[in-house]
Order: sequence, then C-alpha cells, then structure tokens
Amino acid sequence: MNKTQARTVVVLAGGISHERDVSLRSGRRVADGLAEHGVTVIMRDPDASLLEFLRETRPDAVWPVLHGASGEDGALRSLLDLSGIAYVGSGADACRLAWDKPTAKVLVERAGVSTPRSITLPRDAFRELGSNSVLEILGASFPAPLVVKPARGGSAQGVSIVGDLADLPHAMVDAYNYCDALLVEEQVFGTEIAVGIIDSGDGPVALPAVEIQPVSGVYTFEARYTAGETYFFTPARLADDVAARAAEAALQAHKALGLRHLSRIDMIVDSNGIPQFLEASVIPGLTETSLMPLALEAAGHDVGWLYQALAETAIREAN
Repeated sequence: MNKTQARTVVVLAGGISHERDVSLRSGRRVADGLAEHGVTVIMRDPDASLLEFLRETRPDAVWPVLHGASGEDGALRSLLDLSGIAYVGSGADACRLAWDKPTAKVLVERAGVSTPRSITLPRDAFRELGSNSVLEILGASFPAPLVVKPARGGSAQGVSIVGDLADLPHAMVDAYNYCDALLVEEQVFGTEIAVGIIDSGDGPVALPAVEIQPVSGVYTFEARYTAGETYFFTPARLADDVAARAAEAALQAHKALGLRHLSRIDMIVDSNGIPQFLEASVIPGLTETSLMPLALEAAGHDVGWLYQALAETAIREAN
C-alpha cells in the first residue's frame, strides 16, 4: 500500500452467529495489524444501521471478519457489490459455493482433488423417507467410523465422530440443530492439516501447512479456541513430496471454488500420502490460537503488512 495515501478500512466483526466471540477476537487482530501500518480502522458490529453507515462514510474497503452464515454465505458481499464498496475476501458467488460443504466437495473433486466418500441428507428427506429406513441404508453403506457434520457451518460446531452406528441418530439430531441438512462422511485417518492461501495481487500462494494434533484426539470447537488444547506443528511433519502435494491440492481447491485474497483449505493426508479435502474457509480464524497466523509466521510474513497489502489489493481490483 502506498504509505503516502491514507486509507480507511471498516472491519466487520461480531455478528449473531455461534462464533461471535471468535469473530470479535479475529477482527481486533486484523484492526490492530492495519492500524500499525497507518490505516484508519473503524470497527463495526453488523446491525440494521450498517449499510446506511457504509453509504455515508464510503470507506476505501470493508474487511468482513464475520464467521458463520452472516459473513460466509455470500449475502453481505452481494450487498457490498451492489453498493460499489470494495471488500477483502472472496466474492459472493464463491462464498456461497464454499459455505455449502457438499457443493464444495463436488467442485473440488471435479478439479482432481480427493475427498472422503459422503452423502448429504436434508432434514425433510430424513423425515419423509422414514428415519429407520434411512439409518438402515446408511449403516449398510457407510461402515463406522463416520463423521457427521452440518452441511453449512464452521468451527466444528455440530460435528460428531460416530464409532458405533448405534450413536448415529444422536449425531444426526445434533447436526440438524445447526443446519437443515447434514453430511455423513467416511472418516479418513491420517495427518490433519490446514493450508492457508494468500493472494495480494500476484496470484494465489500456498502457505506452509499447519499440522493439527488435538490433545483429546478430536479437533472440537473447544480444541480450536482454547490455548493448550491442541498441538500445532508448522510446517506440518510431512515428507517433502507429500507437503508439495498438499500445497498443490489446496491451490486447486482454492481455484476450483473461485476464492480470492485469502482462504484456508482443511484436509487430511491419508496413509497413502494423498491429501483428502474436507472443507474450505473463506474467512479463516485470525485469533491467537488460529491456524492462519501460525502459517503466516512460518512463512516469514509481517502479518500487519500482509493485511495492509490485501486491503490495497481489494481496493485496486474494485477500481
């Protein structure tokens, strides 16, 4: 960013999702990083006055750090597009594709990236076709262990590992509490990693993979955001050729979904060294225990400078 040119960026954080606290922590870190590099930052919690505020102030850019549907399903970005306001992050259509996990899996698999076998079940189909019959088919086709997760959502909320098929109904009810559709997925064993992607104008670049090793064995919401509950290794403890394969798979997923500026691609490297795509995040967590900052640090990036560069990229592309 041209340091002689003053910029104003509105950082949106908070919202009404289950991840409000995480969003506020991430937003504060983004705001601090931008301010350290001379950017005028306005922190805003989205509310009924937000759009009018943006029309009146006309900031140079908006940085949505809103986790959950309010920030990741594309609706807010569509309105920013209509308002002619630049923003950091993926466009509205790309967000909609990534936000829906079953859709994201299909698109990424078509691009040549492996993903665990799965089935998507809307709540209405589960009811109308008979819960007992559905559970019987699932039990015969998807031997345990399974992963049950909401079809849309983040931070592992509503996600269950099912080791015994007798626990499948409870896991499905839990997932339906968060979304009207769920994903039943074969559990893949291996090394769980997250690969951050950044693009400040010269094309997407994969950051060093972060290896995730939860103390409990499962990367739950608590394990993600409670210090000491998960061990992280950056770069991940992978052979060089496997690490390169994971980086390439992450880039393919990022491009297949049409993402931009920054994303995080979550995968498991299986016993054959094959990266298996799980999901993509268009607003990676940026808290002190989040994966993206670990990857940025391992890559030697000045985080504040990068946030500034991403904001400038968004402004330049919008103009």
